[in-house]
Amino acid sequence: MTTRNFDALFAPKAIAVIGASNHPHSVGAVLARNMFAGGFMGPILAVNPHETAIQSTLSYNSVADLPLTPDLAVIATPPGTVPGLIAELGAKGCRAAVVVTAGFGEGGAKEGEALRDAMLEAGRPYMMRIVGPNCLGFMTTGAGINASFAHLAPAKGDIAFLSQSGAVLTSVLDWAAGKGVGFSHIVSLGDMSDVDFGDLLDYLAQDQATRSILLYVESVKSARKFMTAARIAARAKPVIVIKSGRSASGAKAAMSHTGAMAGSDAVYDAVFRRAGMLRVTDLREVFEAAETLKSRLTVRGDRLAILTNGGGVGVLAADALEARGGRLASLSPDVIEALNAVLPSSWSHGVPVDILGDASGERYTKAITALLHNKEQDAILVMNCPTGVVEPNESVEAVIAAAPQAYAPPVITCWLGEATASAARAKLSAAGLPAYETPDEAVRAFMHLVEYRRNQDLLLETPATHTLIGEGGQAAARKVVEATLADGRSVLSEAEAKQVLAAYGVPVVETRIATNPAEAAALARTMPSPVAIKILSPDITHKSDVGGVRLNLRTPDEVEAAARAMIEQVAYRLPDARITGVTVQPMVTRPTAHELIVGLIDDATFGPVLLFGQGGTAVEVIADRALGLPPLNSVLARAMIDATRVSKLLKGYRDRPAADVDAIADVLQRLSDLVIDLPEVVELDINPLLADDKGVIALDARIVVRKAPANGDQRLAIRPYPANLEQSLVLPKGRTVKLRPVRPQDEPGIVDLIARSAPEDVRMRFFSVLKTLPHQMAARLSQIDYDREMAFAAVDKEGDAEAIVGVVRIFGDPDRANAEYAIMVRSDWKGEGLGYRLLAEMLTYARKAGYAQVWGEVLSENTRMLTMARDLGGAINCPQPSQRTVRVEFDLTKAAATA
Repeated sequence: MTTRNFDALFAPKAIAVIGASNHPHSVGAVLARNMFAGGFMGPILAVNPHETAIQSTLSYNSVADLPLTPDLAVIATPPGTVPGLIAELGAKGCRAAVVVTAGFGEGGAKEGEALRDAMLEAGRPYMMRIVGPNCLGFMTTGAGINASFAHLAPAKGDIAFLSQSGAVLTSVLDWAAGKGVGFSHIVSLGDMSDVDFGDLLDYLAQDQATRSILLYVESVKSARKFMTAARIAARAKPVIVIKSGRSASGAKAAMSHTGAMAGSDAVYDAVFRRAGMLRVTDLREVFEAAETLKSRLTVRGDRLAILTNGGGVGVLAADALEARGGRLASLSPDVIEALNAVLPSSWSHGVPVDILGDASGERYTKAITALLHNKEQDAILVMNCPTGVVEPNESVEAVIAAAPQAYAPPVITCWLGEATASAARAKLSAAGLPAYETPDEAVRAFMHLVEYRRNQDLLLETPATHTLIGEGGQAAARKVVEATLADGRSVLSEAEAKQVLAAYGVPVVETRIATNPAEAAALARTMPSPVAIKILSPDITHKSDVGGVRLNLRTPDEVEAAARAMIEQVAYRLPDARITGVTVQPMVTRPTAHELIVGLIDDATFGPVLLFGQGGTAVEVIADRALGLPPLNSVLARAMIDATRVSKLLKGYRDRPAADVDAIADVLQRLSDLVIDLPEVVELDINPLLADDKGVIALDARIVVRKAPANGDQRLAIRPYPANLEQSLVLPKGRTVKLRPVRPQDEPGIVDLIARSAPEDVRMRFFSVLKTLPHQMAARLSQIDYDREMAFAAVDKEGDAEAIVGVVRIFGDPDRANAEYAIMVRSDWKGEGLGYRLLAEMLTYARKAGYAQVWGEVLSENTRMLTMARDLGGAINCPQPSQRTVRVEFDLTKAAATA
């Protein structure tokens, strides 16, 4: 389930409070008090067999005695009673419940887990939605609902806050009351037995009362549902998340360097970044982020101008900015000239702009006005230190007066101090200007805006075309993996691992196996000198740690002697290890190359996760790494690389040329393809991957495999490109096109489709005239979440290039009940039967995907589309003369129409 019956939760007509009480300080008493004081305009029905009245309102003995059916029930009774109450409520027609009671398996208690299962089973026949159990409740300010036992009621606002922790929720609520921050919805999810983050993100993404979303996350239960909902929500409005549990004890048991470096918290970091969310690290940052969000500011880049009446605090802000990866803005000559005209001659003549300790309100106004014309900045931080020379309120009023002009670039403020500054901050905040206590807090808030913008831009960047692996490569790699599993092994030998990598186009050094020192010497004779040898054992993960590597061996005799000594040494150190021989490979001499690591692990929650970072034997000590979720494209791969410290070295320095970063990104994409195609692969290490200006080459590799899981690509948090949906279509007049799902790389092709279509045809599709498709819209149309939506492109071969000549798409609701369709055919392809085939294929897909209905809005004058819809079995609502559009509906529960 997703948002089904959420209308009963957020907009009920009647609410029952079961377990409401008059007993002072009890949960039932606080629930009742909050409910009756919340302002809900419908009936509130208290149920308690031991009370005659609750809050001066008649109390009922049981659910059966209720005079009307509640849409929503809030339950605060002992856990053993809850399954029966849920069944009784469901039978009566109630569609949603909030269970605040604990005792449903927290800490792994078997009795509680059985009660939780019984509760869910009781609600399932009625599709009842359940929030909790073990939660604080929820609040919806627009509807006047306070179904919680919180100590305060939130003010009305446009921020939604979702939390797994009731304690965190009440802390944020208390802080918000003092800061004047309001909320649209506050939901305590508790144990998330039914309603979870994915469900609520789906709802809030479409909620007109919510402009931004805050999350406090302890765990995620359904990775793909969460990712799909999070990506949709983050495209629509800012989503800020704090995640607890930053340790990664599970990494200690990992077999590979990748597993040891990719702790669970780092995986969550990658998840939030991929979804376009902004992650913060502590509650203080949550408060700061809420303050920033309230202002609705946006930034274009990371250049911050600082204006202050105190040079020291300006320097502290500049230091904080550099530490967090931002850049200090510079001043253009004309702005410096303007500042010279309004400031004392002893001002700083640079950024930070120090307007001196005696700065009056008028000086602040003139300095801000001058800074507004600076083109070398993305935001302005206005700071103030208390002085005895100027009245505290004077500077505040001046900044507020100047700020409306300053939203481009945006203005944030930092008023230091407490005795006189707290009132100033409150006044600034009330005026819509984010106000912070310290330079670090203000800079951190600015970088929140920067990081959020970067994450959003990442969602909209168009990747380069990536060469897909052919079926021959997949088959060769699969043969090696299957042979390993058939042999009863879980770890591929180094040579086998390199065979798999080579099949996927990753450059590898030639590696051959010798079963004894004499064979190693013989192999060395066939290779260029010098060579390296490594121990071969299914029981040894890190060969260099046990003396299992010998380098720069120049003669066969040296190889034989080194192999014999190495085998003896390793056998002495690890007497139980099975040693099956050694590998021999040519030494790769690339003196300016960087040692990198690339790999993947299988996370328990989010499935396969890719890793990139600085490699070598000290990889875990250096701990320079970035993670990403497959599928990867060129943009996402480059973003992973850029997120590491080693990326700065890869750009080149002194006499060391820049490395081929495109080749590194290509390896990451090929590993992404590999893990999608081969579900048996659960860990992979390439360490080191040498990278220089000539390209990349894998020197060592390790792959761990297991029997393929039954859930196939469901193990991936993001559904990959569905290559199985590709096909050729032969149109009625004999022309052939390739039909395939739309890919992110198709943005230029979609823009070209619009550019080469008649303006009238474009108007029929978009209901308005578009001369060209804006990048943001084109990116959104080409970047498909294949789990929730689908788009098919009809591709024609034009010489050596391909052109998109038609696109059909659907976007489904979270419940997979209904999907909206749209279709566009290039003008010169009209009359070929392409539109009919595109829509027919999409209806077939939607039916197989489980949708009950596909619908679309069509201009009433678009007779060609309406005729095609009728031919395919669509029902058309007869338009009224004044109607501009009509609704076309396809009932997919009926048999498909035939041409």
